[in-house]
This record gives sequence, C-alpha cells and structure tokens, in this order.
Amino acid sequence: MKCPQCSHEESAVVDSREADVGSAVRRRRECVKCNLRFTTYERLEHPRLMVIKKDGSRELFDRNKIASGIYKAFYKRPIAAAQLEKVIDDIERQMFEMNRDEVSSAEIGEAVMRQIERVDQVAYIRFAAVYREFADLATFEQEIKKLITKHPNKEKILSK
Repeated sequence: MKCPQCSHEESAVVDSREADVGSAVRRRRECVKCNLRFTTYERLEHPRLMVIKKDGSRELFDRNKIASGIYKAFYKRPIAAAQLEKVIDDIERQMFEMNRDEVSSAEIGEAVMRQIERVDQVAYIRFAAVYREFADLATFEQEIKKLITKHPNKEKILSK
C-alpha cells in the first residue's frame, strides 16, 4: 500500500479490525519511511453489476456515484460521515443481494430515496428535488406534503 504522503510502497499494519458490520476490514498502517499513519479499508469485491440507465445505455455499478449524491444531499446537515457510509453500504448491499446481472438506475434511485428518508427529511427533499427533477414549486410542495403525512411527528415539522 503506497503512503499517501511520500508514496513509499512499504507500510506496516499497526491495527486491524472489522468495519461496516463485517463487510469490510479496517487497517491502520504506518509508512516505514516517513512514519505517517493512515487508514485503509478492504471490501469484498462483488461480481460485476450493470446499471441500465434511463436512456437504455449500460454502465458498471459505481458505489462512488451513490456516495456523491448522498453526500451532496446531506451537505451541512448534522449527520456523521460514519452514518452516511452505513447508508451507502446498505444500498450497495441491497443491489447485490438481488442476485441479478443488471439493475435499473430507477431501482437504485428509489433505494437511495428510502434510505435517505429514514435518516433526514431535509436531505430527502434535496435529493428528491434533483432525482425526481422537480419542475416547479407545486411539485416541490407536493413532495413535502407527502413527507409530512408519512412522518410520525407532523407537528414538529410544521412548527419549524
């Protein structure tokens, strides 16, 4: 593993433990040249999963695309990065547990929407505005009303 600071190719594993509920191994490493300590993760490599996009084209499933959208939705929200990584892990696991070679981008989008809604309603609306391509304020208002109806603490949301 190359050191992120000096690019030296040798490092020593200082600590190793399970991460992400058994789906990854977290390793603390130390560069033998500059002594920088850094963290790496080992994840199981899944079989290839193709995503069928809206236009019918296909591309490989990319966890980083999901992560990017989720991190944008949660920008400046009081949610820990570890919790967001768990959300991303859960979505990725759902896609691979379907045991299919292909999955539609719509299925992925809906899975992301369900996970985000459970964590933070503001991030949900942010993501929905882009994902569902809200055309006007009426569409936006409609989505907020659906969220308020589903939310157990309607009074709390309405009073803010």
